Amino acid sequence: MKLAFFFSPKTLALIAAVFGVVLPSVTKAEPVALSTSEDWRHGVTVYGFLPQSLTGTSTIADTSVDLDFDFQDALELLDFGISAQYEGWTGNWGFIVDANYAKLGTEQSIPLPAGNIDVDLDVKQSWIGFLGGYKVANGVYGNNGHRYSVDLQAGLRYNELKQEADVSTIGPSVTLGGTETWTEVVVGARGTWELSDRWFLVAAADAGLGGENVNSHWRVSLGFAYQAWEKTSIRFGWRHYQIDYETERSDGTFAYDVMQTGPLVGATFSF
Repeated sequence: MKLAFFFSPKTLALIAAVFGVVLPSVTKAEPVALSTSEDWRHGVTVYGFLPQSLTGTSTIADTSVDLDFDFQDALELLDFGISAQYEGWTGNWGFIVDANYAKLGTEQSIPLPAGNIDVDLDVKQSWIGFLGGYKVANGVYGNNGHRYSVDLQAGLRYNELKQEADVSTIGPSVTLGGTETWTEVVVGARGTWELSDRWFLVAAADAGLGGENVNSHWRVSLGFAYQAWEKTSIRFGWRHYQIDYETERSDGTFAYDVMQTGPLVGATFSF
């Protein structure tokens, strides 16, 4: 599909007709990341990350399980998940709060001659990061004078990872695993390019550094923002996320080495 066709007015009109949507006339409002005003500009983004694939290894109490889930499997395992980001900018300086929460769960019963073994697996991952941002590039490109900006970010991120298995047999139940927490330095970069009055391209990457027992923790994303209303834009794109964490607990090795790849969809509210 050619980019010119994808962003053409005919295509947008066709989408509007199919879904019964009336596209409003939008007063040109640049995204918060593109603003150069000394007045504070704020934006809140709420989005969902929907892994097309989830692969890796989960280890609880020295027992490792290979993970290889497709989109449907991941949806069945997902109990709840949400991500949100706040950012405020004045001139070239900004402040960013990034938060994520995801809960996965499954129950299995293993038949044995002496009776069934019931296993209830609960996995939760969450973080909250506080970062400062600075725009290292900000200007116009092309014959149409479209805006662009590149900002660098750095701060701290607090992480919480829970892997817990409740194993029930004829006798008392046993709980294996538990919850681990750590704080890491996080650095990131983002580029934003205006494609038209309504469309914007956004590329971003960040990585955690120096977290105890963390071998790697990073994500990259590429997507588009569509300015549907003056203060609201719709976002969609693709993200790759990876974490490799390992530590020793009293009941054995606790590790989570996972890669997730898939679409993300959300909305940004500016004020």
